Amino acid sequence: MELTIPSVTADGSTDSSGQIVLTQTPESLAVSPGDRVTINCKASSSVSYMAWYQQKSGQAPKLLIYDASSRPSGIPDRFSGSGSGTDFTFTISRVEADDAGDYYCLQGSSWTLTQ
Repeated sequence: MELTIPSVTADGSTDSSGQIVLTQTPESLAVSPGDRVTINCKASSSVSYMAWYQQKSGQAPKLLIYDASSRPSGIPDRFSGSGSGTDFTFTISRVEADDAGDYYCLQGSSWTLTQ
């Protein structure tokens, strides 16, 4: 099973190009059910709102974490987020087979993806 973490550029307004760049690490993970997974997201400048999404092939992104650490209703507590400013972390405490997919950190309430 593989979790992938694509490179993302999110709309912003802090540099000369008008964009905040979000760098996610690691780039990909090969994991087994039951593993603990941590994904890091570093912003090129401070952001006030961070969300984490999961996307599976052919499906719309699914919101897992908003406002850095809050879970929407129905999202299991094995998904968690933390961080502030420029450094954020997303954790899956016990990976399940159904968790395979792409994971994105995104700042702001509206966004575009550049890959």
